[in-house]
Amino acid sequence: MAFPIQFLWRAIRTVALVLFYYVFSIGITFYNKWLMKGFHYPLFMTLVHLAINFCLSALTRQLMQCWTGKPRTVLSWSDYVYKVAPTALATALDIGLSNWSFLFITISLYTMTKSSAVLFILFFSLVFKLEEPNPFLVLVVLLISCGLFMFTFESTQFNLEGFVMVLMASFIGGIRWTLTQVLMQKAELGLQNPVDTLYHLQPLMFLGLFPLFLYNEALSLSMSEKLFRVTELRPLLNSVFLLSIGGTLAFGLGFSEFLLVSKTSSLTLSISGIFKEVCTLLLASSLMGDNLTPINWLGFAVCLCGISLHVALKTYYSKRKTASVRQLNSRSPELELPLLRQNGEEDEDSAAEEHEITLR
Repeated sequence: MAFPIQFLWRAIRTVALVLFYYVFSIGITFYNKWLMKGFHYPLFMTLVHLAINFCLSALTRQLMQCWTGKPRTVLSWSDYVYKVAPTALATALDIGLSNWSFLFITISLYTMTKSSAVLFILFFSLVFKLEEPNPFLVLVVLLISCGLFMFTFESTQFNLEGFVMVLMASFIGGIRWTLTQVLMQKAELGLQNPVDTLYHLQPLMFLGLFPLFLYNEALSLSMSEKLFRVTELRPLLNSVFLLSIGGTLAFGLGFSEFLLVSKTSSLTLSISGIFKEVCTLLLASSLMGDNLTPINWLGFAVCLCGISLHVALKTYYSKRKTASVRQLNSRSPELELPLLRQNGEEDEDSAAEEHEITLR
């Protein structure tokens, strides 16, 4: 009886963690779209979310330090500027353009187009030699590309401006997650914990996005009655409260992803992300009134096949790499466990970081 009970407990825990991840991931997508209907300042919204993320990550770091008694990582200025800044700038543009696109496109088109980030992640992973060339990758690219074309084909709610914004965000997202993977795998920086990474990224992300906000939204926002020209306190507090919800959801998304990977595996995150796409489209169709034709659904299915194939390939080659390390160190038992643990963690972090924004 011990084995079934243990298995049942693990299954319940996994389902609970996946649902916890879904709440934040799906929630922030619908929140952004809903907020953009009445608050047309996506870049300012993103800046507020970044500030809240920084405060919450700083608070979490302090709590972790008190709990463990070990000081948290603090980077030097040279490492911070030269090694963290490129990742921060790419992340800021990715998130900023993604939020901006909600002014123009539906959730279903956003979800589908954002899935194309896998293509750009693959491309930049090959450029930075984080991914080994494989003939199956051509099939992955073809499936996702054909699926995206079929989804946008004769779409009644297609908007070119919003579509280009999400496509640009996906392209920059490929750079973002490749750089993030390189950043988190540099052991000398000590940023393996996502909370530490969030803490160091947010200020530079804020500074990177702020000039774009000044150019595009600052003047109109300063004359808007949503914030700076309010005549009563209640609308101002309402706006601040609504913006704070998004910041909390964004931090909760990062935390839930880390919790899911640490308690299960990166494969669980990747697979649950695929099903999350299906849930998002079903909810968008039923709640937001997004019109999807049969060919659009077929294109979505083809795209999911490409993403699923990529997940399967990552898992297969990750296991082969671990097996080769085990054979390599079979003659040195005292070194086998540390080496396997190190490689296993790098493989899982690599897969998790590569898929988490793609399937968000």
